[in-house]
Amino acid sequence: MGAVRVLLPFALMGNGLAAGGLMIAVLGGAPLLLSLPTERYVPTHQFMVTRFDPFMPACMLTALLCDVALAFLAPTARASALFTVSGLLLVGAIVVSLTKNVPINRWIATVDPGRLPANWEQLDPRVRWSNWNRVRTALVVCSLAVLVAVTGTLL
Repeated sequence: MGAVRVLLPFALMGNGLAAGGLMIAVLGGAPLLLSLPTERYVPTHQFMVTRFDPFMPACMLTALLCDVALAFLAPTARASALFTVSGLLLVGAIVVSLTKNVPINRWIATVDPGRLPANWEQLDPRVRWSNWNRVRTALVVCSLAVLVAVTGTLL
């Protein structure tokens, strides 16, 4: 149980910070980006991504690694199963991030706001990015809820 007492706070912290960061994006960032005119959207997205991209993967990976370790170290089969579920939800969020949101972020980083592509209206990724961000946010928040639930069983 000693390793569980060390790892569980780190799992909760990483997952909680990731869920909080994603909720900020859902509640404030995405609506802001969707409301901006294109010439302001691109630099604003570029600015925000440089702050969230290094932070979010570190939080999610910390939580995931702790969940994996906790699944093996859990004192009960139920706790082990819940840590596994929490980890699988994080894996889902990471897959969405890597396959949907990160490619959009990388592309937007290369766009010159002063020289938008001629077909910008067809390429504009704001709605897609926002929709996928909601999916990964839901996965991370559910993972956090499972982690909180298993913590309650271990207290």
